Amino acid sequence: MTDWKRTDSCGDLRASDEGREVTVMGWVQSSRDHGGVIFIDIRDHNGIIQAVFDPSRGSPHSTADAFRSEWVVAIRGKVVKRDAEMVNDSMPTGEIEIVASQVQTLNTCPELPFPVEDDINADEPIRMKYRFLDLRRPVMRDAILLRHRVVSSARSYLESAGFVEIETPMLTKATPEGARDFVVPCRQADGGFYALPQSPQLLKQILMASGFDRYYQIARCFRDEDLRADRQPEFSQIDIEMAFVDENEVIGIVEGVIKECFAVAGIKVEPPFKRIDYARARSLYGTDRPDTRFELELCEVSDVFRGTEFKVFSSALSKGGILKALALTGDDAGLARKDIDELTEEAIAMGAGGLAWIRITDGKWQSPIAKFLSEDEKTALLEKTGLTDSKRALIFFGAGDSSTVNTVLAGVRVSVARRLGLIKEDEHKFVWVENFPLFESEGGALKAVHHPFTAPAEDSVDKIETAPAEALSRAYDIVLNGVEVGGGSIRIHERDMQEAVLRTIGIDGKKAEEQFGFFLKALEFGAPPHGGVALGLDRIVMMIAGCGTIREVTAFPKTQRGACPLTGAPSEIDSEQMAQLGLRKVER
Repeated sequence: MTDWKRTDSCGDLRASDEGREVTVMGWVQSSRDHGGVIFIDIRDHNGIIQAVFDPSRGSPHSTADAFRSEWVVAIRGKVVKRDAEMVNDSMPTGEIEIVASQVQTLNTCPELPFPVEDDINADEPIRMKYRFLDLRRPVMRDAILLRHRVVSSARSYLESAGFVEIETPMLTKATPEGARDFVVPCRQADGGFYALPQSPQLLKQILMASGFDRYYQIARCFRDEDLRADRQPEFSQIDIEMAFVDENEVIGIVEGVIKECFAVAGIKVEPPFKRIDYARARSLYGTDRPDTRFELELCEVSDVFRGTEFKVFSSALSKGGILKALALTGDDAGLARKDIDELTEEAIAMGAGGLAWIRITDGKWQSPIAKFLSEDEKTALLEKTGLTDSKRALIFFGAGDSSTVNTVLAGVRVSVARRLGLIKEDEHKFVWVENFPLFESEGGALKAVHHPFTAPAEDSVDKIETAPAEALSRAYDIVLNGVEVGGGSIRIHERDMQEAVLRTIGIDGKKAEEQFGFFLKALEFGAPPHGGVALGLDRIVMMIAGCGTIREVTAFPKTQRGACPLTGAPSEIDSEQMAQLGLRKVER
């Protein structure tokens, strides 16, 4: 095809091109034979155009007669208007067609494992194995192009705000950041290993110490952790760091980025976004990632049942646990018994022993637990939950340790909202969660809630080592419809304070110097106050596109077991490579 040059993309041609001689190239979407006249729909990255092959023209018609789905072809011909009754209003090119005069077959295609169209019934592993076919489908193509436009809009906004894009290395030093590292053996350093970055956290802070006032990067990150719908072993984030700022300045920049990213899909979001304290979010919604598209707030009722005879409640309280309630009233209280049974099964799957409930209709209490409650407890419960004047109510209870109760009722709350139709799927409700604890307990030891480079709140500086459980941080997370799409903080910029935080989580002296000596030195040599954020690019695009998983907005994703069906990764390396790296396989 050396003398064939494409003149137009398939989707660009319009009625205004009538009479032009054009050459288009693409894939055969479909082929139809109507009384000897062959109609071929040709598809490229930009759309579809219909080509017509008349048997009176000889060679082009006989060649087109052999075409099958996904063959790659080139067609020359004249653009003509379709007859009025043949116009296809569902296609941008539906007013015209190409009367083919010449044709070339550029490549053939064997039988397809699934159709290259949007509505298919193919298992995801098959789609991922044949990703080159899957990405031809319009819905997948549009998702990847949307991702491109989101990245472009973020870059444009940040650069207009004075940010500089700086790349940080992929091969770096292993540092504890909460997940397992992917490690890479170094042939030139006997016994030495690189780690793939879980984030550019330390290096972007060092850039602030280096005098780069505003940094950003579309960063690739790697975490060896269990996967789920919104998590992959490698992912991208919009990474931002700023010097001489406070929380409000960082949040303002982030809201501007998010507004621009959503605008590329025609979605209007209006900053400033709502803000809520971590403690209040956990109290009202049971989670620090609340879906605020609907109300349904939780209410702690521990005080109501301090002396209760109902053993499930009294046992939980005697062990230092809590009781919380989710109260529904009016039409919202009309869930059927089948719904209640299914919600109970969901609660058990989330770790609860069950899901206690009470239905109240015109003063009558219906529930397996109603007989165990005193009149005083019933009265106090109605007052606490705001149901005193309600003629129709349904109350769900969680009893146990605070972590389990909050996790379970947070899940029940969302499930109830879906069953009641309270969630507007096309609504995008952002909320900032602030004032997180600085530390949390895990297995009897303290660890940083976010990461150990997060600055303490100003009134918590003295608590870092004296009362760490009470210390709050200057961290902030951005949540959309119950999904965390980003998080950041004002950072520690002084060596003494950083060492105090590291000591509190068990990293001191020689260990701190081995792991973070290079970073501590950067802080010591005049690091400015600074802060930043990382926005999950994959999650943001997933939410904009309305997909259920980030695999649908990632060109070459991994399975939930971390495998790539397309390439066969991960795979073993040969014995020669193993020897060069000083590695040997050990049975586990």
